[in-house]
Amino acid sequence: MARAGLTADRLARVGAELADEIGFECVTVAAVARHFDVKPASLYSHVQSSADLRTRIALFALEQLADRASEAVAGRAGKDALAALADSYRVYAQEHPGRFAATELRLDPETAIRSAGPRHSQLTRAILRGYELTDVDEMHAVRLFGSTVRGFIGLEMSGSFSHSSPDSDESWHRIIDALDATLRHWPAR
Repeated sequence: MARAGLTADRLARVGAELADEIGFECVTVAAVARHFDVKPASLYSHVQSSADLRTRIALFALEQLADRASEAVAGRAGKDALAALADSYRVYAQEHPGRFAATELRLDPETAIRSAGPRHSQLTRAILRGYELTDVDEMHAVRLFGSTVRGFIGLEMSGSFSHSSPDSDESWHRIIDALDATLRHWPAR
């Protein structure tokens, strides 16, 4: 395959596709080079290392997920917005497990600020404004939402719910109901 057209962005996109196939932790410069049928050294003019490649994949995945989440919650409020946001994460994880794993990569502070990560937080905060929380409580609620949704998705993806009843979909909907109830009746300090 010709080397023409190789860019850092293209390598990140192919790396993201590869992450969905083989797992994010297995994506390396060498694995992407094999995809293009070139030597790994040819890619080092576009990415510095496998760590740099994985960071670029994470940035791509965060942006893609933020776009989907924004679209999902547009025009919704309250529990509908909360469920739409949570569902957008879950569906993305099901469709793109490697990319979803990439969204959890720890980024250095400078990169994190420039990433779509703050968009995720802003989107969650916008939804939570409907629950009339104080600024401090809103931050706790952002963390509650993120840890609950990502924790459930991680356990579901690992197969932890596949051998018991009820179905994980039923649990998912009950958990969203419980989050909504918790947010509506947030404990006062």
